[in-house]
Parts: sequence; structure tokens; C-alpha cells
Amino acid sequence: MAVLDLVYEGDPRLRQKATKIRHVDDSLRRLAANMHETMHAARGVGLAGPQIGIMRRIAVVHIPENYDDDGAPAVTLNLVNPEIIRAHGRVCAYEGCLSIPGWTGEVPRAEAITVKAIDLDNRPLRIKAHKSLARAIQHEIDHLDGILFLDRVEDKATIRQLEEVGEEDVVEA
Repeated sequence: MAVLDLVYEGDPRLRQKATKIRHVDDSLRRLAANMHETMHAARGVGLAGPQIGIMRRIAVVHIPENYDDDGAPAVTLNLVNPEIIRAHGRVCAYEGCLSIPGWTGEVPRAEAITVKAIDLDNRPLRIKAHKSLARAIQHEIDHLDGILFLDRVEDKATIRQLEEVGEEDVVEA
């Protein structure tokens, strides 16, 4: 596995919509493994193809055990062509982004979502997610559509550098 170079705000690829993946193969499985390695090295909980300059609809997510202080087990996902098919509730929380290091802002997101995708064995997935897992998945799907978390911030006064907010309160994806 390898740590890949991240793409940062200002790179036009972050504003482009990623293309649908027709079939999962070994090269895509290797890419997903490298994306996990890159995400962990950067201390994030999610990473989408455009964040490493790959304009394909793939995202990886890893929410550590007890991340929301609720005793939940760790969750690791590989999502190919993810799509939100149901969303309800609304919750605001601070988010950060590996492509916009050092910055955070309060972002409203659906509280719970149902997502359909394909796994790395070309099997359909249907995932019900809430709390940080739902937030991370929504953040990564936004990346696949050329949307950054700063675009979702409603109160621009909440945008600040991480030192001003407790880092434990920020989901970085």
C-alpha cells in the first residue's frame, strides 16, 4: 500500500463531478487500499477520489470505535458509486477536510441517511448511517459532486482555524 498525494482547495478537480465506475477490478481494490492508507496517515475519517486527483466515484470511510462516545464499534467502508436514497433530520456540527487543512466550520447535515453503493466485490450495498458515520458519508459524496464543506456552511462566522475550536469536536473527512 502507498500514501497518495492529497489535492488541496484551489485545485479545479475538487470542483468537478466524478465519473461513475462501471466495474470494480483489482486496480480499483488497490486504489481503495491506498486511499485507506492515505486517510489514516492524514488522520481523517473519510477520503474521496477527487481528493487524490482520481475523478471516479469512490470513497472510503473509517469511523473508529467509540468515536461518538456511544460505545459503537469501528466502521470501515469502501463505497463505489454511493448515492443517498433517504435522509431525515438535521444536525449542525463542525467539520474539517483533508483538502482544506487547518480550517473548520459548522455544517448542517442530515442526521440519518440510507445510502446505496457497490462494494469492492461488485455487490450492492445498502447502509443505514447516523451520527458521525452519516456526516462522513455525506461529506465524501459531496466531494464526488464537486462540493466542499465550506459551500455547506450557513453561518460563515463559524469558519475558523482549528486552534480556535477543540479538535476533538471536528470530523475531518
